Amino acid sequence: MNEMELAVKLEGHDHKISALQHRVGELEGQSMAIQELAISANKMTVVIENMLEELNQQGLRLERMERGPAETMNLIKVTIITTLVGGIVGAVVTTILSLV
Repeated sequence: MNEMELAVKLEGHDHKISALQHRVGELEGQSMAIQELAISANKMTVVIENMLEELNQQGLRLERMERGPAETMNLIKVTIITTLVGGIVGAVVTTILSLV
């Protein structure tokens, strides 16, 4: 192999090396972009999990708030029935005692 052929081969190798370096640089950029995307996805997952937990807590609070008036109404009904029954029993007892 003479010097001219060797120079041509070296030039070809230099060109290939330059192209490979360029491709490696592009791959490194893509790799960084993918890594940033993965980190962003993880952050978004954490945020969504926190939002879901807060939404569940708000659901529980809302359920308690909705139950409050129903429980109060049931207590009022029980009180009214107890008062009426007590009044009726008292009237019957008073009537029986007045007859004796």
